[in-house]
Amino acid sequence: MVHINGKDEAAAGMTVQEYLGKNEYPLEWIVVECNEEIVPKADYATRQLQDGDIVEIVSFVGGG
Repeated sequence: MVHINGKDEAAAGMTVQEYLGKNEYPLEWIVVECNEEIVPKADYATRQLQDGDIVEIVSFVGGG
């Protein structure tokens, strides 16, 4: 299991890009942190999620 945004999910073996696409995240407005390190967007297609990973997906929100 991968712990993503506070929930355990069966995402082990998926790449970050596969997970984000499956869950319809807008790539241009998010940052992904895995095990307390920011994952560069260039690595989304190759970075594979592993059992025990702790992932945070942060969305940017504009306002005024």
